[in-house]
Amino acid sequence: MTDTALAAPFECPRRKMEHEWVDYNGHLNMAYYHLLFDQSLDKLFDEFGIGWSYTKQGEGSCFTAEVHVCYLDELLEDDEVRITYQILDADPKRVHVFGHMYHVERGYLAATSEQMCIHVDMKTRRASPFPAEIQRKVDAMMKAHEGMPRPAQAGRVIGIKRK
Repeated sequence: MTDTALAAPFECPRRKMEHEWVDYNGHLNMAYYHLLFDQSLDKLFDEFGIGWSYTKQGEGSCFTAEVHVCYLDELLEDDEVRITYQILDADPKRVHVFGHMYHVERGYLAATSEQMCIHVDMKTRRASPFPAEIQRKVDAMMKAHEGMPRPAQAGRVIGIKRK
């Protein structure tokens, strides 16, 4: 794993909003926030060695077990974003990641995505431990990220608060 990959947080390539992603409210449709976070997470998985080249070998892959997105500010057509990820926790079969999506030009936090990803044996379609080399990379990044502050949106529960 490169020193750049161990930076806290992990930086993903920038992306520009596309015309087709804008909904009838004139801003980025909620589905495309998920698309952007998902495609950016692929870059992190590539660093771990569990990206597409790993998956197409047919041995293992990572599935998302749960995801929680917070939409904090609008993104408009042609806006450019940068997405970062930090590892909140990991064990032999799971990695708990947190993504931040920032507007590049104006710098504001547009959205966050918290995900629990599970390593799966593709032959049995059941959760299975990461291969040792991958686990070492996950552990190294988790160690590099352990001093980062816990995001305010992490662990949120959805619901209507009653008085």
